[in-house]
Amino acid sequence: MANDTPPTDHAGCCEAWTRRDFVRTLGAGVLGASVPNLAAVTSAADANPVKDRPSPSDLAETAVARFYKSLTKSQRETICFPFDHSLRTVVKNNWSIVKPTIRDLDKEQQALCREIMKNLTSEEGYERFMRQMKDDAGGFDAYHVAVFGQPEDARPFEWVLTGRHDTLRVDGDSVIGSAFGGPIFYGHAAGTDFEDAKHTGNVWWPQAEQANKVFSTLDDKQRKQALQEVAEDDDYETVRLKGEGLDQSGLLIGTLDGQQKDMTRKLIETMLVNFRECDAAEVRRCLEASGGVDKLRLTFFQEDDIGADGVWDIWKLEGPAFSWYFRGAPHVHTWLNVAHTA
Repeated sequence: MANDTPPTDHAGCCEAWTRRDFVRTLGAGVLGASVPNLAAVTSAADANPVKDRPSPSDLAETAVARFYKSLTKSQRETICFPFDHSLRTVVKNNWSIVKPTIRDLDKEQQALCREIMKNLTSEEGYERFMRQMKDDAGGFDAYHVAVFGQPEDARPFEWVLTGRHDTLRVDGDSVIGSAFGGPIFYGHAAGTDFEDAKHTGNVWWPQAEQANKVFSTLDDKQRKQALQEVAEDDDYETVRLKGEGLDQSGLLIGTLDGQQKDMTRKLIETMLVNFRECDAAEVRRCLEASGGVDKLRLTFFQEDDIGADGVWDIWKLEGPAFSWYFRGAPHVHTWLNVAHTA
C-alpha cells in the first residue's frame, strides 16, 4: 500500500542521533560492549548530549498535540480521558481502548495518527508494524486511539494505540522513569493463528532467533538452569516488575562469558531497533540503573515447542526493573515492561 511507505527522514524525531550514528561514532562492536551512559555521549558535530528520553517537543508528541486540537467536542467525549484515568495503564494483546477506530476519524485526523505512528517507530519498525497490522486486522486504520490528559497545555498526557496484537504509547516522558510511557505489547500472526516451526513471515521472529543463538552457546549445566518445562501465563501479570523480589530461576547473565553477554545485548537491540532512538535510549538508561545486563535472567520454556525441534518458541528476559516475555506459540505475543526502578 502506498500509504504504508515509511518516511525517508526521521532525523528530528527525538532531537538525537540515529542508532546508526551512535554505532558508527563509538566504533565497530559497540553492541557487544558494555552499554554506556548515553547521556554522557556527545556528538562530534555539536557537543550536545544524546537525548535519552522523549519530550513534549518531539515529533510524535507534537503530532499528538495537533491531533488533540483537531478533535471536536463529541470526539473528545468519546476518546479523551483525564490523565489519571485507570484505562491509561491497561495493556492487553487484543482490545479496543475506545469504540471508534482510526477509520472513523476524519482524513486529517487519520493522517495525524499515521504521523504519530511513523515517529514513534524507526523506519524499520514502521515497516514491520504496518505488515503486522495488515496481517492481523486489515491495516492501521482498524486500530483504536485514545488521549489521556491535555497535550496542548503542556500538562501530562499520553496517546495510546490498541487493537489486535498492539498496545503502544506516546507520552513525552509524562510517565517519568517508565520506558515507552508504560508497559506495551506487540505481536503477530503471520497469515495463520497456528504458525509453522520457522514462523514463516512473522516480523518479530528474528528476536526469538537471536535468543536461541544465546541458548546454543550454553553448556549442559547452563542449559539446565535456563530451561523450564511450563511456560508462564500469557498476560500482563507476567511482566510486572519485581525489584528485589525477582525470582532466582533462569540463567543469570552475569555468570556468562563476555561473548554470551554481548549476544544478550544484541538480543535486546533486536527489539529496540524497531522504536525511535529516544525510547530505545531510555530503555538502555533504565537497564543500567537497575544493574545492567548482568542482573538479567534468561529463561526458555519447553512447553509448546512447535515442531519439537528444540528451537524454543517461548522465552523470557527479566531483571529487577526489566521484563520482556516472548511467547511464540501458537503465534507471537510479546509483553514488555521497563522502568528506572521497579
